[in-house]
Amino acid sequence: MADNTVTLVGNITDDPELRFTPSGRPVANFTVAVNRRYKNNDGQWEDKLDGFFRCNVWADQAENAAESLQKGTRVLVTGRLQQRSWEDNDGNKRSAFEIQVDEVAPSLRWATAQVQKSQRSGGAGSQGGGQDWSAPAPAPVPSGPGGMDEGGF
Repeated sequence: MADNTVTLVGNITDDPELRFTPSGRPVANFTVAVNRRYKNNDGQWEDKLDGFFRCNVWADQAENAAESLQKGTRVLVTGRLQQRSWEDNDGNKRSAFEIQVDEVAPSLRWATAQVQKSQRSGGAGSQGGGQDWSAPAPAPVPSGPGGMDEGGF
């Protein structure tokens, strides 16, 4: 595992923006707001904003994120923290920290999600080469005496 690994859990502040590099590689950008909730000394719940984190996700995952995620979605993000520096129009040096996303997923803490295998053709950014990696359908769960619905494992 790399020494520079970041994991965030928070809410997307706006719909992911999907763009393409000049070579045609997809990239989606979104910002995650990370909040912390705790009980204060009076026993009351308080929310504290820990920060806004700009996230960049690439290739097929960028297209999947743009199709699946939207403003307000609670997500889990893992990736690498990266500093980007540039000079603005006035000649001032600027820098920003961004997360280069390795994985992004909706949080199931307060929501449900429907997972569907994407059917991409295996283009330049595809990791799967267009192959169908779906698993066979599971066997039916037994019911009745001794079945799963009555505590029989």
